[in-house]
Amino acid sequence: MSEALQAPPALLTGDWALFLDIDGTLLEHADHPDAVSVSAELRSLLQDLERKLDGALAVITGRSVAVVDHLFQPLKLRAAGLYGLEHRLMPDDDVEAAGEPADIAALADEIEAELGRGQAHIERKGRVLAIHTRAAPHLLPRATELVEQALASLPKGYRVVPGNAGVELLPLEAAKGAAIRRFMAIAPFAGRRPVFLGDDTPDENGFEAVNDAGGISIRIRPPAQTAAQYGLVGVGETLEWLRSQL
Repeated sequence: MSEALQAPPALLTGDWALFLDIDGTLLEHADHPDAVSVSAELRSLLQDLERKLDGALAVITGRSVAVVDHLFQPLKLRAAGLYGLEHRLMPDDDVEAAGEPADIAALADEIEAELGRGQAHIERKGRVLAIHTRAAPHLLPRATELVEQALASLPKGYRVVPGNAGVELLPLEAAKGAAIRRFMAIAPFAGRRPVFLGDDTPDENGFEAVNDAGGISIRIRPPAQTAAQYGLVGVGETLEWLRSQL
C-alpha cells in the first residue's frame, strides 16, 4: 500500500451507496479476461451487502453488462458496463447496450494482425477497444503506440487510457464518474453517500466524482499518485474489508 494512504474505516450503514470495480478489485487479474471466475462466497458477499444497503450497490466496470451477468450468474446486479456506455439501473431492467462502430472494428482487426494472435488479447467491447498485454508485457509500448496513432483517423471524441497491463481506446463519454453520478440520481442511491473501490487508471475518474460528492474513494494497490483517499493492499484485503461491513 502507498504510505500516503491509510486503510479505509468501517463505513457501511443504510446511509451509504457502494460502487465496485470488478477486475483487480473483486477478482484477481488473469492473463486472459475470460480466465477469471466468481466464487459462491463472493456472490453471497455481494448479496449480503446489497441487502444491507437496501439495494444501493452497483458494479462499475469496463466489461459489458452481458459479461457481468455471465460471471456472477445467477446473481443479477445493478451495473454500468463499458465504463458507463451500458447501464442496467435496476436488476430487472433491460440493458442500455452499445454497438461496435465499423471504424473501431477495422482498427481492432489491424491491431490484432500487427500484434499477433495469442500474445496480446484484443477485446472488442462495442465502442471500447481494449488491448490486454498481461501475458506479453513486452507488447505494451507498441500497443499503446498503435492506439495513439489511430486517434488521428477516428472521429473526434475518443481518448487513450493506459492501464496496469494494457491500453484502451474509449469514447470521451465513457467515464466511471459519470456512471456513478447517474446511479446517484435515482433510488435507492439518491441521498446516500457514495463509496467507490477500484484499482486502475480508469477508476481515477470515479474517485474524483465520489470525492466531489463527499463520499469515500478507495484504490486497490494504490500508486504514488491517485485521487483516492484510502488504499487496500490487494483483492484479498478488499474482500476482507467488505466482509467487515456486514
